[in-house]
Amino acid sequence: MSAPPLLVLGVRRSGTTLLRIVLDRHSQLAIPDESYFVPQLAGRQRDPIEVGAFVDDLRRLKTLRDWDVSVEDVRARLTSGMPLGGAIAAVYETYAADRGKSRWGDKTPMYMQHLPLLERLFPDALYVHLIRDGRDAAVSFLGMPEGIVTKTWAHPHTAADFACEWRAEVKAGQALGDRVGQGRYLEVRYEALVADAAAEVERICEFAGLPFEPAMIDYAGQVDVSAKPHQQSLTRPPTPGLRNWRSELGPEDVAAFEAVAGDLLAELGYEIAFDRRRSLSAHARRAAYRVRVSAWLAASAALRRSPAWKRRHPPLS
Repeated sequence: MSAPPLLVLGVRRSGTTLLRIVLDRHSQLAIPDESYFVPQLAGRQRDPIEVGAFVDDLRRLKTLRDWDVSVEDVRARLTSGMPLGGAIAAVYETYAADRGKSRWGDKTPMYMQHLPLLERLFPDALYVHLIRDGRDAAVSFLGMPEGIVTKTWAHPHTAADFACEWRAEVKAGQALGDRVGQGRYLEVRYEALVADAAAEVERICEFAGLPFEPAMIDYAGQVDVSAKPHQQSLTRPPTPGLRNWRSELGPEDVAAFEAVAGDLLAELGYEIAFDRRRSLSAHARRAAYRVRVSAWLAASAALRRSPAWKRRHPPLS
């Protein structure tokens, strides 16, 4: 029986790229850049799969080209009647094998909105949930250059909007942890990771059943970020204090964030700047966020099932 995949969870701008790079440096583990295709394939394909239809969709996925993964190599791992999760895993297995590694993982923050799907597809997966102070994540997210993030109906434009996303997704990750149990779920704080990377990465390796390799945290100067202006911090070793909400987020934004998500910040042990009071406007904002996300997910699912999906995703050469 093959070892379970290791899935990195976390809200956007919570340090998940840093953790992915560290884990991907392990000699046995391959974690590629963000995949995006899991909900697409799951929303279009039967379970169990029909190989021809599954491969036809694979040929339309830009991610496989970006990863330099051969569709024919993936096809060689597929069998008629294979479970859908196993077929999707074959893409990652091919990526890992191409790099001489025996185990795969994933890091795609978008999947924080699809956690029940991950549970269903990969029933033996291990989860590492990286949590960062949401106000620091907000500073990083709101300061990203235009054009880096695809904007949907639910895209946060303010600190309060981002607080809705952060609160909902952190809670979703913790709920998943409650469902799968401690043997398959590990919570890691970003602040601890950058303060003592060796200790935290060793803890993650123990959880995943991997030997700790010191070279994992020696990535500085070995990551190409020339095309990624929002990831320039990866040129340095793990560094505390790269974002500081106390000096970089205005008081009004701090108060707005805490009005929405101060309860979770306090529950996680983070310092609270303002007295928390029950706010009907914050409750309404969270409810409106849930409606927007639900509408976006429903529209995306409908598009995946429609003929328009193939028109928008022609076969790639």
